[in-house]
Amino acid sequence: MITWELILALAVYNFIMYATPGPNNSILTTSGIKFGFIRSIPNIFGIPTGHGLQLALVCLGLGTLFIKYPILFDILRYVGSAYILYLAYKMFGSLNISKTQDRSRPLKYYEAILFQFVNPKAWVICSTAVTLYYPKNENIIIGTLFMVIMSTVVNIPSISIWAYGGSVIRNYLSNKRLKKIIESILAILLIATAVSVFFYNP
Repeated sequence: MITWELILALAVYNFIMYATPGPNNSILTTSGIKFGFIRSIPNIFGIPTGHGLQLALVCLGLGTLFIKYPILFDILRYVGSAYILYLAYKMFGSLNISKTQDRSRPLKYYEAILFQFVNPKAWVICSTAVTLYYPKNENIIIGTLFMVIMSTVVNIPSISIWAYGGSVIRNYLSNKRLKKIIESILAILLIATAVSVFFYNP
């Protein structure tokens, strides 16, 4: 049954999970600084779309596969960390070319969707949310829609903070040397994120 107490509890859980540091927020902050908030919007909307699909799959029983075959989670960790390292490599590469030659770009909508499926933190969020907050004695379709809608409503503003924060920092980086230093730090933070994903053990 869906109650106001359940709605509040799930909203708080989602906010804490989505607003705290993780692979998605690291990428969004970097995107905000490098490309600005407007160009990061496809990434912002791709994340809750992909995560909503994940959540629906877990509600419909996919989560049991991770329990039965734990090696699947290891594969996600390896692929996810490799992709974040690739993004860091692209950022380092863009630091050494002129603005007219810079072909780097923010994640596209479909790329942000696909990234969720190799993001181990996203899978853990889904599994935990379904385990703790899925409405008991509820029709599976209604229950799944409830979980996905709650996720999306909280997710978008929670992660937008990171992209917007990056875009605010971008406005103060008129000094090209300072901008390169900041972007180098962000690339290093992406590498650190990749390492944390690689060794992530929920």
